[in-house]
Amino acid sequence: MAFLRKKIYACAGFNTVSLGTGRKEFHPKKPRPGIEHYIKEAGLGAIAQVKNPEALDEGVIGNFVAERFCKQGNLGGFFPMVHPTFQYKPCIRVEGACDSGGLALVTAIKTILADIADAVLVIGVEIQNSVKAVYGADYLAAAGWFSGERKQGHVYFFPDQFSQRAGACFKKFGKERVRQGMAQWYVNAIENARKNPKAQEYHNRNPELYATAMTPPNPKVFCEHINVFDCSKVSDGASALIFASEKGLEKLGVEKKDATEVVAFAQVQDNLTTPPPDLTKLSTCEVAAKKVYERAGIGPKDLSVLDVHDCFTIAGLLAIEAAGFAGYGEGADFVKDGKTKSDGIIPTNTTGGLIGYGHPTGATGVRQAVDVVAQLLGKAGDCQVKIDPNRPFGMLSSMGGNDKTVVTMIFRKPE
Repeated sequence: MAFLRKKIYACAGFNTVSLGTGRKEFHPKKPRPGIEHYIKEAGLGAIAQVKNPEALDEGVIGNFVAERFCKQGNLGGFFPMVHPTFQYKPCIRVEGACDSGGLALVTAIKTILADIADAVLVIGVEIQNSVKAVYGADYLAAAGWFSGERKQGHVYFFPDQFSQRAGACFKKFGKERVRQGMAQWYVNAIENARKNPKAQEYHNRNPELYATAMTPPNPKVFCEHINVFDCSKVSDGASALIFASEKGLEKLGVEKKDATEVVAFAQVQDNLTTPPPDLTKLSTCEVAAKKVYERAGIGPKDLSVLDVHDCFTIAGLLAIEAAGFAGYGEGADFVKDGKTKSDGIIPTNTTGGLIGYGHPTGATGVRQAVDVVAQLLGKAGDCQVKIDPNRPFGMLSSMGGNDKTVVTMIFRKPE
C-alpha cells in the first residue's frame, strides 16, 4: 500500500545565487538585496516554469531567524508580492532551524493531502550577511536549547557542537582516517560547486583543495577539532518548488514528464533539551532514513542520487552512514574511496551541498529538493549525473539543529 493517499508531484524548482564570501559580486560593505527580493526572485523563477501560475492555491515560506538577521517577521505577507493573483491567498511561514525548508516541503504536501489545495508554492529563504559572524553565530544558536546550552557554550556555538562530534569520531575511529574523509568531503563539495554557476564556491579556483581542507584547527581563534573550511558558509539566498496533485498539475499546465513523484517522506523530532545520545552518530537522521525507506518500499541501493545536510564536513560523513550507505564508523573511508563523487556509487550533493553551494539556513531544505528533482528530470545542467533506470529514486535528508529536527523525502523519476 502506498504511503501517500494520493499522488503528489514536485516541479518548477528554482534556486537563486547563494550570495556571500567567495562570490565575486559579494562585498560586505556594499548594499545587498533584502529578504523580500529573494522571496520574489525565487517565486518568480518557479512560476515562470508553469503555464498558469494563478492556479496556485497557497504558499509556504520556510525561514529560520529573519527577525534577528533582518528585523523582519510576518514573511507570509510577501507572498502576494510574487504574483498579483496571490493577493488574499493563504500563506504560512514555518520554522525548524536549519530544517525550516524541509518542514516547508512537508507542510505543502500535507496541505494537498488534506484536500485543502491542489497546488502549493514553497519558498525557502534566509539573509545572514547582515551582521558580523560572531553575532550571527549567536543568532544561529537558537537552533539549540538556548536557555540550557548557550550560556556555557562556545562563542561559535554550532561549529563547536560539530567540532565535538569530530573529536569523538577522531577518538573512536582514528584521527587521521576521519580527518582525511572530512578533507575529501570538502574537495568533492568545491569540485561540484565549480560546476554550479549559482553556488557560493563557484568562483573557487584553489588548486590545492585537499591541502587547504587539511589545515590544522586553531582552537585559539576557532574550534578544537575543525577548521573554517569544514564549515558551510554564511549565505543569503532562496529556493522555490511547486507541489501539486494530479489535478493541480493539470490546472498549472504542467505535464507529468516535467514533474517528479513524491514517493514518501518522514518528519522526525528529537528532544531539544537532551544531548545527542552518541556524538559519533546522527541518530535522528538514521531514524528518519529508515522510516522513509520503509514507507517508500525501497532501500539505499535503489537511489541514484542523494542530497544530505553537510553543515559541516563531519556531518556529511555521519549523514552518509545515517542514510545507510556506509557502516558505523566507515563513512570517512566511503568518501575517501570516491563513492559519493558524481561518478561514484551514490552521487551526493551534486551541486555543492551546504559546503559548496552555501547554506542560507531557511532555504536549504527547499534547495535540496530542487536539486534532487532537477537530477531526476535530467535538468541539472553541468551538474547532471547518470540516473540508472533501475534506480529511478532520489532522496534528501535535511537536518535542523544538532540532529534534532529532520525531514527525509524520496522522489521518483517520471516513467
